[in-house]
Amino acid sequence: MFIWFTMLAVFGALHIADDLTIFKALSPYYAIEFLITYPHGFWLLGAVFLCTTGAEALYSDLGHCGRDNIRYSWIYVKACLLINYFGQGAFLLSHYNKLTVTDDIRQAVGINAFFNLMPEWFILPGVVIATTAAIIASQAMLSGAYTLISEAIRLNLWPKLRIQYPSEAKGQLFIPAVNTILFSGCVFVVLYFQKSSKMEAAYGLAIIVTMITTTILFANYMVLRRINKAFIYVFLIGFFIVETAYLVALLEKFSHGGYITLMIGGIMFLVMYVWFRARKIKNRYVEFVRMEHYISKIQELSNDKSVAKHATHLIYLTSADNPKEIEHKIIYSILNKKPKRADIYWFVHVDTVDDPYTSEYKVDHIIPNDIIRVDFRLGFRIQPRINLLFKKVVEDLVQNKEVNIMSRYESLASSNTVGDFQFMVMEKYLSLDNDLPFIEKVIMKLHFMIKHISLSEEKNFGLDLSNVTVEKFPLVVSPVTNVKLTRIDQWTDRV
Repeated sequence: MFIWFTMLAVFGALHIADDLTIFKALSPYYAIEFLITYPHGFWLLGAVFLCTTGAEALYSDLGHCGRDNIRYSWIYVKACLLINYFGQGAFLLSHYNKLTVTDDIRQAVGINAFFNLMPEWFILPGVVIATTAAIIASQAMLSGAYTLISEAIRLNLWPKLRIQYPSEAKGQLFIPAVNTILFSGCVFVVLYFQKSSKMEAAYGLAIIVTMITTTILFANYMVLRRINKAFIYVFLIGFFIVETAYLVALLEKFSHGGYITLMIGGIMFLVMYVWFRARKIKNRYVEFVRMEHYISKIQELSNDKSVAKHATHLIYLTSADNPKEIEHKIIYSILNKKPKRADIYWFVHVDTVDDPYTSEYKVDHIIPNDIIRVDFRLGFRIQPRINLLFKKVVEDLVQNKEVNIMSRYESLASSNTVGDFQFMVMEKYLSLDNDLPFIEKVIMKLHFMIKHISLSEEKNFGLDLSNVTVEKFPLVVSPVTNVKLTRIDQWTDRV
């Protein structure tokens, strides 16, 4: 990248002397005069805007490169870009002054403001360097996409996907599903537009929306930091005037391909909105109960030999942060929905922390050798291979003589046979007994469609499928209350 930007500065500097009047471009007077004299020139802002693209990638790289790295490198990068643009402008003024550049003339005389700066012998190396720089620069989009999706998953705004961490740095990650989506999207865009010149509308519209969003977010940040309101309003008015002008100019090309940007963005927004709203709807159903209220009932079930034993060790994954609470659905699964008798009940909770290599666990013997809770604290780079980690916990407990994992079947106990371990995964489905409004019903149906193609709970937690039981239970958010049904004592024939 250093070679690329240095090349831009060198060739720009070689041609600035072609026409020194190019430095008039430093004055906004001529731009304003042009727009006043030629009102239709306003629509040229859509093409001029592409000169500003690239800066938005800095925000994507902020989390990967750090603020100071970007601040210092941007001084050199911006200087190289400005020198190159001045060189291009001086070259055009010198060689094609007073010539209206159209696509036909550009093809006829071979006008390419960038490559014409290079001597003929350097064209091929220039193309190679430009292509290499484009490949490297594409990493900003890849890194940004992976980071945004991973953060959305952690915020529960996106379906669960498998995440890989190829390096030790926190910002470096790889999401195979997102990579596949990006590949498919790139192929679609290339086949649809065919020429890069036709992508200007879609690309420019995407960038200006990004910049407007950044302006709004920064203004919100200033409000949180209690910055003077007058300064915030000046900031918003100044930036909105410029950005809105570019937005209006770019919307003129909406029908020429700009709608592709909104279509792609709309799909992503729909997925996030459905996932967010569905979680809000489901939260009306999620109920946590005090563990102490059910300990005696669970013990009675464990000692009730009239109930067929489901497993020696029964393990439930719980989302309850409070160790004294448990989801009502788990209690319902154990006691009500085909009672599940076991010798030892385990409740496992996983908490993801910001440190990359944290790998800790805590054990709470609610009832020794009967009910045990295990809390894992795992770093963001530690794969949640709960099956493997749980085995290690059990080994430590056995070594410390804190738990007896031997089978309690009379025929197996004498031979010191280790009991079986069974994980229970609770999978919800939308019950027909719901009386949801139309919009919420559509949202929940879309939610379960998306969930069907996303990563399952057992795979997300790295469980061995051979000892996992997936139990489906109905999600009743808004039960039907007004059931009209009349009892009669005798059927009567009606004509």
